[in-house]
Amino acid sequence: MSEAPQPTPTAAKPTSARVLPALILAMLAFSVVQTAVVPILPGLARELNVSGSSITWLMTANLLSAAVLTPLLGRFGDLRGRKPMLLVSLAGLVLGSALAVCTHSFTWLLVARVLQGAGGGVLPLAISIVRDELPRHRVTGGVAAISASMGVGSGLGLVATGLLLEHWSYKSIFWMGLLFGLLAVALVVLRVPADPVTDKEGGADPLGALTLAGWLSALLVAVSQGNHWGWTSNRTLGLFAVAAVVALLWVLVESKVAHPLVDLSMMARPAVAFTNLSGLLIGFGMYGSFMVISNFAQTPEQLTHYGFTATVLHAGVMLLPSAIGSMVAAPLGALLIARRGPRLPLVLGGLLGAVSMAYLALRHGAEFDLYFSSAVFGLGVGLAYAAMPAYINGAVPAEQSGIANGMNAVLRTVGGAVGTAVMSAILTGNTLKLPLPVQLPTESAYQNAFWVAGAMCLVAAAVPFAIRAAKPAPVLPAEQAAPALTKTDA
Repeated sequence: MSEAPQPTPTAAKPTSARVLPALILAMLAFSVVQTAVVPILPGLARELNVSGSSITWLMTANLLSAAVLTPLLGRFGDLRGRKPMLLVSLAGLVLGSALAVCTHSFTWLLVARVLQGAGGGVLPLAISIVRDELPRHRVTGGVAAISASMGVGSGLGLVATGLLLEHWSYKSIFWMGLLFGLLAVALVVLRVPADPVTDKEGGADPLGALTLAGWLSALLVAVSQGNHWGWTSNRTLGLFAVAAVVALLWVLVESKVAHPLVDLSMMARPAVAFTNLSGLLIGFGMYGSFMVISNFAQTPEQLTHYGFTATVLHAGVMLLPSAIGSMVAAPLGALLIARRGPRLPLVLGGLLGAVSMAYLALRHGAEFDLYFSSAVFGLGVGLAYAAMPAYINGAVPAEQSGIANGMNAVLRTVGGAVGTAVMSAILTGNTLKLPLPVQLPTESAYQNAFWVAGAMCLVAAAVPFAIRAAKPAPVLPAEQAAPALTKTDA
């Protein structure tokens, strides 16, 4: 494996105050756009005159697009430069938002959501830019802030959706994404320098890209639509089989080509493999719990004697503490990583997620319970997301940073899709017998969903112990600072 390019001297680096706001805004733009449509899907189904099962394709298409394009954009960033690919990623988000604003067709809205999925490339590209461009002693904090922004944006997106729907139509949600995206593009153009770290000796791997897209597409469609098609239906089982076969073909291709899209030996390193497993589990817990908490808050208390009959806005406000918790987690995670290495924040993140879900399973009779558990869960997610890039960047050379963090982002997305599907199956599998057109889950169904999400987070907390302890870099004055990325046994 080639040596990583030598970083430029610290004195020549741009300040974090110049670069970070642009990258954080880009990350917020994507995470807000991705989650903001979740609370309005039932209303969109009525507005566009499509079935409830069809409207879920707006989320499936976006998750699928993000999962496929994230590693591709990350790898192209390694090959051709991170800033150009970051602008391509944001251009997809902007074009998708503009199309969504202009159309009243479900088909074109589906296309718009696919375009918006290109924004998934922001995470690995922004992390790579921070690693390349910021002074060494600022890297850990910068990476933590960008990673935590994903949780912050998800929480803010839900609240913003509720606020906008109080006064305007669903189109305002896409106007918000368009304005966020345009502002992010402007800041990236003006503030992010052209990066010097590119893998000039690497090459394209079209067959690897095609097979990666193939198995991810089959897997995510099967997982996302399994509740509607039936988990034992021919379509669902057939897609799972296709995913397995194409994934095996992808492994064979990547092990044979001279310049693979994904270096499988890199992915097999313990620090990378187990961090990716944690990402899968935390993604399961985060997306799954957001859906369950939002549904529980909106359950009509008069009919069920639980829930809070919340509006979309009120339900979003109940999840707002998760965004605040993630914001707090960014500097806290960076401090813990600098002093103790990435294991402690990753373990704490999983434990806090498990505690918050267990708390909700046992206590959910007052609104305070949702606010409190949301804050604790957001803190946990923020700590875990801050630690994952630190583990990965400490185990891979700079020229593989984009693809390595891109694959981690993909597994978070896959985990989120699986988590949402599993939570939906739990809630729809045990419903009240009421003369209503909409089925309402029982209280025990919600409790079971909380326990499952908590169990996934608990496993995520145990995974880091399979990685040999990282050796944190000594904390030195800025002018003498050693690389902020800790080295892990890989």
